[in-house]
Amino acid sequence: MHIIKIDPRALKDNPDDARRSKSNPQSDALMLATIKAVGIIQPPIVSPEADGGNGFVIQAGHRRTKQAIAAEIEEIEVIVTDAAEDGGAMRSMVENVAREPLNPVDQWRAIERLVALGWTEEGIASALALSVRQIRKLRLLANVLPAMLDQMAKGDMPDERQLRTIAAASISEQRQVWKAHKPNKNETTSWWSVANGLSKTRMYARDASFDDELAQAYGIAWVEDLFAPADEDSRYTTDVEAFLGAQQEWMTNNLPKNGIITELNGWNGPELPKKAERVYGKPKKSDHTAMYLDRDGKVQSVVYRMPEPQTTKGKAAKGKAEEGGAVAPTQRPDVTQKGQDMIGDFRTDALHEALGRAPIEDDTLMALLVIAFAGQNVRVDTGSGNTGSFSSQIAPHAASLVDETGKLSFDMETLRIAVRSVLIEVLSCRRNMSNSGIVSRIAGDVVGADRFLPNMGTEDFLLCLSRQALEAACAETSVLPRNKVRETRAALVEHFRQERFVHASALFAPDANELADWKARNEISADEAAGDAEGSVDEPEAGHTDPDAISEGFREAAE
Repeated sequence: MHIIKIDPRALKDNPDDARRSKSNPQSDALMLATIKAVGIIQPPIVSPEADGGNGFVIQAGHRRTKQAIAAEIEEIEVIVTDAAEDGGAMRSMVENVAREPLNPVDQWRAIERLVALGWTEEGIASALALSVRQIRKLRLLANVLPAMLDQMAKGDMPDERQLRTIAAASISEQRQVWKAHKPNKNETTSWWSVANGLSKTRMYARDASFDDELAQAYGIAWVEDLFAPADEDSRYTTDVEAFLGAQQEWMTNNLPKNGIITELNGWNGPELPKKAERVYGKPKKSDHTAMYLDRDGKVQSVVYRMPEPQTTKGKAAKGKAEEGGAVAPTQRPDVTQKGQDMIGDFRTDALHEALGRAPIEDDTLMALLVIAFAGQNVRVDTGSGNTGSFSSQIAPHAASLVDETGKLSFDMETLRIAVRSVLIEVLSCRRNMSNSGIVSRIAGDVVGADRFLPNMGTEDFLLCLSRQALEAACAETSVLPRNKVRETRAALVEHFRQERFVHASALFAPDANELADWKARNEISADEAAGDAEGSVDEPEAGHTDPDAISEGFREAAE
C-alpha cells in the first residue's frame, strides 16, 4: 500500500461498485464546494487494473473523484492497494453502507453480485452485521422484475406488505401485471394495483391439523414467508385445494363418537342439523360434535345437543285412542292464560308497593338486591370476563341466601360475599359495551380502588403517552427528559422497575364538572319528592341508612 498522485480523469470506475443509483444533487454540490475550499481530505482507494492493464480502478471514492474532476483539479492523491479476490465488491458495499445507507435496490443487487462472486449467505451476513434470514429476504427481493426494480430505485417504493406479495410471484406473472399497471413518465406507481393483481390465497402450516406425512401425500410444499417475524411459523402454500383436502382427511380420521363433518353456513358458523342447539357449557355424554373448516381453512369443532323425543301427539294419538278406547276430553285449566296475565300484573303492583312502603331491615334489603339481580329479566353487559349470561353468574349467590322453603336464611359473611359478587359483575370501567359510566368511578373512589391499580410504568403503557405527558411523569422522579422521546421513555421504564407509577388520568375520583353534570341530570324533581312523601308511612323506615355510614363501611371492608 502506497500513495501516488494521479490525474483523476485517468481513474476507471469499478464495475462492482455497490452504489448504482444517482447520488443526491445537494450532497454532490456540498462535496464540490468542500473540495474547492480545502481539497480532498481522504484520498480515494485504487488498485492496479487487472488483466495486464496499466491503469487504476477505483475501489472506494467514486464521488470524490467525480467532484475533483468537476472542480478542475489536475492531480489528486490516491492510496494504491491490491485488488480483492471479489474485485472489491464487498469492500465497496461496506464502505458505502458506512458512509450513507444504500438505496434498497442497490443493496439487493449488491448482495446478488456478492453471491455470484462466491460469497456465502453466512459470510455476507457476518460482514454486514445482518442476520442470515435478512440476507435471504434481500435475495428474494432481488428477484423482482428488473423494470420494477428500476422504478423502485427512483424512490417510488411499495410498502412492505405489497413488496412481499410482489416478491412471492414469478417473473412471468410480474411481467404481465407490470405491463397493465406500468406508470406513465413522471408518475408514481399504483403498487396496490400491482400487488392486488399478484396476490394469491395462502394457507399457513400453523393452521394445519395434519402432519408432514399427510402433507407429502397431497403434494404440499411449504414456502417460508421471509417477511414474517422470525419467531413464528410462517410457512405457507398457495395450493388451497390440496391443503383443504388434507384437512378433510384429517377430520375423517379423527372424528369423535357421535361426530359429524359439516360445512359453513352464511354466518361463518357450522351448519348444524335442524332443531340442534349449540352447547356452550360443559357437554354431556349424549351430546354430538360437529367438525368443520372455517374461512381460513382451520379445523374447528362445536358441541350441539338434539332435543329430547316428545310424546306422540295429533293423529298418532288419535289412532291409539281409537284402538284402545275413548279418550277423556281435555279439561279446562283452573285459570286461563289471560287470568295468569292478570295475576302477574296484580303481583307486580303489590310487590312494588311493599318494596316502597313496608319496613325492611338493612340485611334483608341487601339480600333482596342480590336475588333481584338473579332474575331472568335482568341483562348486564359485564366487564368481569365471565362467560354465560349475567343471571347465571349471580344465581348461585342468590340461591345461597334462600332455604328449601323459599325463606331468606343466611349469615352476614355469606351475604357480604353475595353482594360483593354482584357488584363485581355489574360495575365496569372497560371502554366497551360493559362500561358502567361515572357510577363505577364513584364506587372505585369509595372503596379505595386506587390502591389496587397496577404499576403503569411499563413500555406498553408509556408508549401511549405524548412527549408532554412523559416529561410531566419525569417531574416527580429523578429522571431528566431526553432529546428523543424513546430515550425518555426507556429511562422511565428503567426507573419504574423499582417504583410504582400510576398516571393521574387512571385515578377513580371523577372530575368535579362531570360529577355535577351527572347529578343535575339525575336530580329528583319536586313533584317526584312530594309523591314519595305522600306514599310513605309514619313509622321510621328500618331500611334507612346514613350514606356517610355506608361509605365508611365500604372503606373498612376494603382495608
